[in-house]
Amino acid sequence: MRIDIITLFPNMFSGPFEESIIKRAQDKSLVKINIHNLRNWAIDKRGTVDDKPYGGGVGMILRPEPIFNAIKDIKKQYNNRTTRLQSPEATADGGQVEQSKIILLSASGKPYNQKKAVELSKLDHLILLCGHYEGVDQRVADYLCDEEITIGDYVLTGGEIPAMVIADSVVRLIPGVLEKPAATQNESFSSAEALAKADNPQPSLEHPQYTRPENFLGFKVPKILLSGNHKEIEKWQKEKALERTKKLRPDLLI
Repeated sequence: MRIDIITLFPNMFSGPFEESIIKRAQDKSLVKINIHNLRNWAIDKRGTVDDKPYGGGVGMILRPEPIFNAIKDIKKQYNNRTTRLQSPEATADGGQVEQSKIILLSASGKPYNQKKAVELSKLDHLILLCGHYEGVDQRVADYLCDEEITIGDYVLTGGEIPAMVIADSVVRLIPGVLEKPAATQNESFSSAEALAKADNPQPSLEHPQYTRPENFLGFKVPKILLSGNHKEIEKWQKEKALERTKKLRPDLLI
């Protein structure tokens, strides 16, 4: 998978993508993450990428030209590379390079969730556009991007942190990234497996988990987890997952 991130502040990404699971995924060539400075496509030598909004208002708006040109160049680079990797037979049969998915990180977007993370993890190419200032020219959202996404109902200084969140949640789902594939199956916000097998496809929070010591400051691990009765343990886990979801995230239970 390839992830291209367009930003005004590329240095913000130097830490998060150089540690832990994302670093290992890149080292194993399971994902390639490229950070692009939007000012490389500025409209003048001063590096201008924004302007005042028509109709007045506070703040500046990112202009459409740098963004359209940046994405055009990134897609061209990706398509040229992918075409070279295709077999002659594939191209002869009319095989086409999969189109890139372009996402604008915006406070006005649809809320991000685990279902969307799973969907994005199946793509070959993802372009994340970090909004900034008072936003981007609406023509970018209307005619260039496939989706607008927000990671929550609050306002951040820009789309950089949301881009990190999406990249992290997507990369961990790529096959081969985690040493134990089952780690992504029964976890918070996964589908029916997280709740009882009764016909309930809703996502839930994960069940409570414990480790050693068995007794810590008088707080003990539930006896059922020490019983060795896997059927009863599984039943307990599902009950607790539902109980925990009702208490902490009742909005998930429709």
